[in-house]
Amino acid sequence: MRTGEPLPALGDVLAALDTGLWHWDTAAGLVTVDSMSARLLGLPPEQATLTEARIRSRLHPVDWNEITGVVQLAVAESTLAEVRIRIMDDRNRVLRVVRSRLKPSFDRMRKAYVLTGTLQEVTEPTPGTPAGRSAVTGDWRRSREAFLLDAGRALAEARSTQEVLRVAANLSMPGFSPDGLAVFGVEGDRLTIIGHHGHEPGADNPFTYMPIDTDYPAAEVVRTGRAVYLSSPEQYRARYPLTWPLAQRFGRQSWAFLPLTASGRTMGAWLAAFAYPVAFTPDERSVLTTVARMLAQALTRAGTAESERALTDDLQRSMMPKLGPRIPGMSVTARYVPTGGGLQVGGDWYDVIPLPSGRFALVIGDVQGHDVRAAGLMGQLRIALRAYASEGHRPDAVLSRASRFLHGIGEADPADTRFATCLYVEVDPASGVLEIARAGHPDPVIRMADATVLTRPTAGGLPLGIDPDADYPTTPLLLEPGETLLVCTDGLIETGGHDLETGWQRLRAILEGHKGNQEELADALVQGVHGPSSHHTTGPLADRREDDIAVLLLCRQGDGCGCGADTDTVRPPVRRTMLTVAQAEPERVAVARQQLRELLHDWSSTDQVDSAVLLLSEMLTNVLVHTDTDALLLAEVTGGGDGDGRRMRIEVTDAGDDLPHLRRPGELASSGRGLLMIELLAHTWGVDPRGEGKSIWFELYEREGEGHRRPDGHHHHH
Repeated sequence: MRTGEPLPALGDVLAALDTGLWHWDTAAGLVTVDSMSARLLGLPPEQATLTEARIRSRLHPVDWNEITGVVQLAVAESTLAEVRIRIMDDRNRVLRVVRSRLKPSFDRMRKAYVLTGTLQEVTEPTPGTPAGRSAVTGDWRRSREAFLLDAGRALAEARSTQEVLRVAANLSMPGFSPDGLAVFGVEGDRLTIIGHHGHEPGADNPFTYMPIDTDYPAAEVVRTGRAVYLSSPEQYRARYPLTWPLAQRFGRQSWAFLPLTASGRTMGAWLAAFAYPVAFTPDERSVLTTVARMLAQALTRAGTAESERALTDDLQRSMMPKLGPRIPGMSVTARYVPTGGGLQVGGDWYDVIPLPSGRFALVIGDVQGHDVRAAGLMGQLRIALRAYASEGHRPDAVLSRASRFLHGIGEADPADTRFATCLYVEVDPASGVLEIARAGHPDPVIRMADATVLTRPTAGGLPLGIDPDADYPTTPLLLEPGETLLVCTDGLIETGGHDLETGWQRLRAILEGHKGNQEELADALVQGVHGPSSHHTTGPLADRREDDIAVLLLCRQGDGCGCGADTDTVRPPVRRTMLTVAQAEPERVAVARQQLRELLHDWSSTDQVDSAVLLLSEMLTNVLVHTDTDALLLAEVTGGGDGDGRRMRIEVTDAGDDLPHLRRPGELASSGRGLLMIELLAHTWGVDPRGEGKSIWFELYEREGEGHRRPDGHHHHH
């Protein structure tokens, strides 16, 4: 064919081969098809420019998703994309299966893909034949996603190079599993072997220090940064005749060599070798590429961690005695899952720090951003927090110093200032008292021994790094035996397109329904958000970016917590919550009401709950109006033995010294009205002197199907 001849001549050639052409521009959202492609897509057979939506309606939805993944991959590897697509008719039946080969390119200016390719009809393989098995189906995709999440999690948790290699060697990929693996690194201009599995190279191993310009696939991958796939020994021999003898003696049939790239730099290569022929379909390549990305991340992290560990070990030894994270009478469980199963660096961290006082600090935080800088700042901030905590500062001082520290780093590089959210908890293992300081981070949550879940609102300040002089008020909480404190980064709440509200509902359901021990609870939380089951519970904000997840569970040992023993013990009888309402923060009365409602979430009479909340408001307001002291609320639910109903007891203590007296209804003063209401609504109540002040309490009994009043209309007072 001469140049400059019009398209139809080429069209005739293609038509003779039953091949259509299509051109796709994702920025414009338009697809141009020739008459052959139009016919294959089940449209009128004429050249046309159609909307993406029109084309999409003809393609099987699973295959549509497939195209997107394969195209991105092909652009990344500068290869052709090949996809099998099921074409559907108006009644959602498969008309035919076509194969398209596309040469995609990415237009940086318009942030769009431009694809030009061919379409041909393929005859469906008979189910059960080898070709039929390799056909892509939705199930295979799902198991692949589950596999990649697990692989990402395992690699993310690997702390040393050896662990990373062990994880890599044990990955069983859905549908195909390599039986030989090697990881190559680069030192100067030589290829080194970092680790291998499945064949033991001898001492005379030719691979040990191979010059980088050797005609060997791994060396080529490191030089070019592009993957090499060899589906047969013949292919290997033809492309790499010089080094083929080295590979030949291992008796493999297929090989994939992938670049290990971290932050834009090729740091080595990964070899997966197979004992049987592998075609390396776009799907298989996609899995291998993803694993290679995660492997590179994990190796970088482990390398950095190993050199950092050498540094921080010295630092720690000089700073404090080694205690290890065992907290007497308590158990701590943590999980960390990086974004999208380990594909990116994030700024989430958690820490358990032994303090000079014999107490402990739990820290969890999240540096804004998702990149190397976020991870770097996170490392610095974590060390700074450890240092301030180990100097013996109180929680509020630790956070304000950390804020000043981060602000200082930001001033040094104003082009890229970052802030971080953080929650810092000082734990006294003996008494179970927690002192909490919070910087823009989600509130902690308490799971009581009987699985009731309370969000614990705590006083908070700005995120760290915004204002060098920010204050961080502290909030005391008491962790009762059998209770578990949950703190997490917002990834746990919002991953999967959730906002704070819907994300909490999902977590609350997991926390309340959980039966096993603490380790299993941590797994259940991560699975519920990140595992295969979580795909069914995507939230209202489907386009939310996935975020890192860090979770820390602290359990004070006691019945029913499942943190010491694995047994599911009898649910303990007491459910208790404490809260201080300071004179300066009357708005905490609303918080106290909410706490009481959460505490009584399963009380059978809603009238009684309303009464209790009303009386609580009265009692708290009474303290705030008539004294100049803070009020302490103690609420508990006990009993629930055999058919006996439960008892709630609510007590408000102040430090004032005027005992209230019951006024006659004629004197309509507010405090008197409060006591009259208690007399009317409570089953029993009383006022006890307490040190300087007094404590007013009342009790309500839960009796199935009965109102507030006793049948005889009388109340019993202590």
